[in-house]
Parts: sequence; C-alpha cells; structure tokens
Amino acid sequence: MTNEPVAQENPTRAFYDRLSKRYDALADAWEHGSREKGVEALAIGPGEEVLEIGYGTGHALEQLARAKARVVGIELSEGMRSVAAGRIAGSGLEARIQMDLGDARALPYEDDRFDAVFMSFTLELFADAEIQQVLSEAKRVLRAGGKLGIVALAEKHPPNLMSEIYVWLHEHFPHLVDCRPIDTVGHLRRAGFRIRETLVMSIWSLPVVSVVAMKPDGAWY
Repeated sequence: MTNEPVAQENPTRAFYDRLSKRYDALADAWEHGSREKGVEALAIGPGEEVLEIGYGTGHALEQLARAKARVVGIELSEGMRSVAAGRIAGSGLEARIQMDLGDARALPYEDDRFDAVFMSFTLELFADAEIQQVLSEAKRVLRAGGKLGIVALAEKHPPNLMSEIYVWLHEHFPHLVDCRPIDTVGHLRRAGFRIRETLVMSIWSLPVVSVVAMKPDGAWY
C-alpha cells in the first residue's frame, strides 16, 4: 500500500506534526503503562494480523510485532509516522510492520481483514458522532469474532477533582488538552460490540479504562 499523505488540512494532524518529536518526552512517561497493559489484554497470538489506529510514535506497533503478529498501523500525522519509522528501523521487526497514513473515519482496508484492532489514547480525540464512525470502520475491517482493544481516558461518576480539572482544561484549551474522558464501554455497546474484559486503571488520579470487545459472529447478529 502506498503511504499517501491525507490531502486536506486538518488541525489535529497539524498539532501532532508539531508535537511529534517531543511527544514521548511529554506524554509517553504517563501513557506507556496503560498502553502496555492494553496490548497484553488483547492477547495477540503469533501470525495474527493486527491493525493499530493512531500508532503515534510506534511503541505499540513494536510491542505487537514482538508477539510475532503481522502489524498494520494507520496514523493521521506524517510527523508521528516519521518518529515511529525511526523507532522501528534497525529493530529487526521491519518485515512484520506496515505503517500507513490515513483517516480512522474511512479506513483504506477491505472488510473482515484483521484478527484484532487496537487503539490507545486515540478514540477520545474524536467527537461523539465521529466515535461511532470510527468504531463502525473498526468493526467493518475486523473478521467475525475478531477482537477490538481500546485504552482511553474514562468518565468517572461522580467525577473527582482531577477529572473536573482535566475536563475544564479540555473545554477551555482544546488546542493544548485535545482529548477528554469518554464512556468507552457505552460507545462500544452502541456500535454492536460484545464486551469481553474491562480493566480500570488511573493516571494522576484520572481514570483510564482498557476494554477488550468482540465483533459478533453470525450467532450474535
């Protein structure tokens, strides 16, 4: 597949292009533990084909490939792709990893292709209406019975002080705090997924959830 840049200007892509070389220093120190647990929960086996949506600087691509999976990643930001390519180069994993550019709302892959799809701190970047579009696309490219793993900031009821501060920052400074807590399980159920496992974690008292869900096979439609 040719890695063609996304044509139209996109503020999210521009933001991550600017941030890409500093992203690990700013965010990976607090994201990596939850992300790694999310990959582990997905329990990928050798030879399975996995799609990561929003692969960022490539940490999960590497972790998945070390499990001897065939990994395809799609990312909006050329800057992030460049950093990820630098990480993978010389790792010995290049033959198992394909890094594409594109939009999660319109995945450039055929139906029923992947054994699993993974997203980490990506789904909460989308508006609520777009979340259902992203999940619909993930469901389309998963085979029947395939697994979807999501790690995301989680809503807390009632919210704690850190959650309230974070949501306020997102509402008032979205160019700096671009994601917000979401009801991941609720979104998955509305998209027709069957929840298999949920793990609740936290980062600086912010709730984080790792969810593994299944695309129904014929018996579940």
